[in-house]
Amino acid sequence: MKNVVLLGPPGAGKGTIAARLAQELNLRHLSTGEVLRDEAARGTDLGRLAQGYMSRGELVPDEVILTMVRERVDGRHGVLLDGFPRTLAQAEGLEEFLPVHVVVYLALTRAEAVRRLGSRRVCGACGAVYNLVTQPPRTPGRCDRCDGDLLHRPDDAPEVVARRYEVYEQDSAPLVEHYARRGSLITVDAARAPEVVACDVVKVLRQ
Repeated sequence: MKNVVLLGPPGAGKGTIAARLAQELNLRHLSTGEVLRDEAARGTDLGRLAQGYMSRGELVPDEVILTMVRERVDGRHGVLLDGFPRTLAQAEGLEEFLPVHVVVYLALTRAEAVRRLGSRRVCGACGAVYNLVTQPPRTPGRCDRCDGDLLHRPDDAPEVVARRYEVYEQDSAPLVEHYARRGSLITVDAARAPEVVACDVVKVLRQ
């Protein structure tokens, strides 16, 4: 059993790669974004607390996110943490209840992140994700699944992506160094197609 952390900047393909890893390695996939949305939708105490911070445009405190993650691990099954921890403080808190065996860092330049996310489109109805360069819809502007409108999210605008990348780099640099010192970090070139990257990561983790 392995507990794996998947890190990477915006546009690195974490979602696609995480889904492949979870399926092929029989890991439970935990995305903190999905965990937050689930708690909020179910109206739990933690969900209401987190929703309050999000509605004010504030970051959800580390202790709230860590509690949500702690409630979803049982120590009997391997876990794939997608994009979490984001900071050194979160990593230290995580280690108090979950050993991290491998950290996969998806390396991507800012220019490539801007190019990828500038071409991303999301279905406003079902949430399906497309890329006009690498994975275009069959009909321009329409979702293949439900024929819904494809939208360009405001946070995928080039200037916003560049800022998101800079913030991620600032936050993650100490984290990458932390796991490198522990000998658990694997750096992977994420500039290739996500399916190719996922295949390579699966091979490494199975060794």
